[in-house]
Amino acid sequence: MALMPLTAFLFQKKEENENVTDELILLINEIAAACKEIAGKVRKAGLLGVLGSAGKVNVQGEEVQKLDELANEILFQSLKNCGKVCQITSEEVEDALIVSEAGYAVAFDPLDGSSNIDVNVSIGTIFSIHKDSVMQPGREQVAAGYVIYGPSTMLVMSLGDGVVGFTLDPESGNFLLSHPKIELPEKGKIYSINEANRNKWTSEGLRWFIDYLKTEKYTQRYVGSMVADVHRTLLKGGIFIYPADEKNTNGKLRLLYEAKPMAFLIEQAGGLSSDGTQSLLDIYPHELHQRVPVIIGSRWEVEKCLEYIKEYG
Repeated sequence: MALMPLTAFLFQKKEENENVTDELILLINEIAAACKEIAGKVRKAGLLGVLGSAGKVNVQGEEVQKLDELANEILFQSLKNCGKVCQITSEEVEDALIVSEAGYAVAFDPLDGSSNIDVNVSIGTIFSIHKDSVMQPGREQVAAGYVIYGPSTMLVMSLGDGVVGFTLDPESGNFLLSHPKIELPEKGKIYSINEANRNKWTSEGLRWFIDYLKTEKYTQRYVGSMVADVHRTLLKGGIFIYPADEKNTNGKLRLLYEAKPMAFLIEQAGGLSSDGTQSLLDIYPHELHQRVPVIIGSRWEVEKCLEYIKEYG
């Protein structure tokens, strides 16, 4: 049986979901097309001379990779030219670009996990779509998703009514519906956290929780690319944590470009998200590059983690 292309899926959803408009369909297709181009650059990065540092730092104070710049430019130009976007903001750029007064507002991380680029580990693009402004709580997202550039290129997204996955067919050039309903298991057996920072975590309860998981024979898996780690969590269950520590007292991951869209996907797939006190989707952003602690995953693990944090701090 033939698999449904992305565009056909979106038009089918338009009949079921009032938030899916012709304009949103065009916008998502534009993002998908840009990510296809980025996927091609990622595959040929070693041949195009775009591996390594660009010799500058971004607004986050992080070293910019050449492929970061390239992906950012591809997305910016695609979104500016599609005619359906009023506001564009990127993790790599200090200020939002205001295109018009009304329409869709898009926040994106052009290439998440860029420190892994040089060693050919899976990386990805994350996007979040709101009406009119990105400065809204995550529950107001009309769509969010990511594209993972791995052994295959996959687009995983939610329109607010569940989570679906599309795999890029290199022969036709289409994203085809390969995962029609992604749901997290209630409980998993994998935890994902950088334990090298254990002594720097500001939460004693988190240390107790991780020790508990080890007694329950959980397996640790940590790639260091949020897209890759969350993708595995979505498909296999378990928990992904990027906590606050002595250096990053407010957390390190960005609310608009990473935490909010990933929390939307996780919760739409039946899981939970938290910053340690509330759902990531309930946080009202007060600045474009706001950082937050991130706890996301299967319902059982997230609830258990929060119990330990509440008891031990």
